[in-house]
Amino acid sequence: MSRYTFSAVRKASLSDAVYRQIAHKILHGELAAGAPLPAERELSAALGVNRGAVREAIKRLQQAGLVAVRQGGNSVVLDYLNEGGLELLPNLLVHADGRLNAPVVRSIMAMRSALAPDIAAAAAKRGGARLADELDAILAHMRERADELSALQALALEFWKKLVEHGGNIAFRLAFNSMTKTYRAVWDTLTVALEAEFRDTENLSAIARAVRGGDEPAARSAGRRHVEIGRLALERALDAVEAQGGRV
Repeated sequence: MSRYTFSAVRKASLSDAVYRQIAHKILHGELAAGAPLPAERELSAALGVNRGAVREAIKRLQQAGLVAVRQGGNSVVLDYLNEGGLELLPNLLVHADGRLNAPVVRSIMAMRSALAPDIAAAAAKRGGARLADELDAILAHMRERADELSALQALALEFWKKLVEHGGNIAFRLAFNSMTKTYRAVWDTLTVALEAEFRDTENLSAIARAVRGGDEPAARSAGRRHVEIGRLALERALDAVEAQGGRV
């Protein structure tokens, strides 16, 4: 019998559920870096799934930089800080006991603040009138639905998605994809916290004008002003959450 405590898996996507449970234990220190991962047979019995599901989950853990499969098929837990990628961020947002992981949230916002101005500038360099028309259409919808905060949230994300798609920088695009996946994991939590940013059509309009005119510096400046609104608002929200014990 395994010395680790696992919960039986009953979901349809078995390998997915196995992956999430083992990844959670690695990311929250229950399975320490350098420790051997329990054998497939042991995991299969503890989780109540077939060995094929366990094997597929271990492949995903290996791809995510969470485990290494050694000669003979034995797996060892890796230090995710040295081996992992951005796809792990959604799993790190909340501590095992339910408290918000504020340093991780702040780290994500810092990365967003660093990337967004350059994403806007890259779109201004390459986008042109066609992209500007698409951005203006999104802005028109935002103004029409100004009283619907959840709609503004979705439209603001669509605005930035258009920018990154037309910027021509694959690294920005993949980083944006990872940040979006992380964002969606706490989507409802951030709706109110980032309201001021979602309502900031002034700087988004400035980005759209800069895209139309090919003005990279103007796009970069407007992008920086826009995300700074959200960063400051989220800092205040995090301070309030931490003052209440960090529970989301």
